[in-house]
Amino acid sequence: MIRIGISSCLLGEEVRFDGGHKLAPFLIDAFGDSVEWVSLCPEVEAGFGTPREPVQLARGDDAIRLVTVTTRRDLTAPMDELIRRRLPELRLEELSGYILKANSPSCGPGQVKVFDRQGVILVESGRGVFAEALIRQFPALPVEDEGRLADPRLLEEFVSRVFAYYRATKDSKS
Repeated sequence: MIRIGISSCLLGEEVRFDGGHKLAPFLIDAFGDSVEWVSLCPEVEAGFGTPREPVQLARGDDAIRLVTVTTRRDLTAPMDELIRRRLPELRLEELSGYILKANSPSCGPGQVKVFDRQGVILVESGRGVFAEALIRQFPALPVEDEGRLADPRLLEEFVSRVFAYYRATKDSKS
């Protein structure tokens, strides 16, 4: 069976900072029963809890950090620890694609705002900390966010890429 990684909130799991979710039923409908979802919320698995103070990307000392919006606590270290532990586990999952939460400072694969220490936006094209590590570790894996997949043409292309990746990796193991 085809396995696709997905941000837990997109499956309706109440893991977001406010205790809510961002259920994206069109994704489930697009793949139907042909996939097994591998759900992950990096912020919860890193121990941030639910509900929690929201986080953002902040540039400091030539590095992007994951910091809480109000108290400015740096949560980069626990996220980095989760990444070191979880990415090798994801390799064992034999994923054929990954759908991430758009604009998330942990999961957003692009268009994530990066702030300076005073909270002023520096750029609007950053990548979430977990997404950056995932894409670096699995450069050939089809990865997209649910915002872009709301476009039917992009969704169709992504589904095709996932199935092609599955066939290619399955054939290479035969």
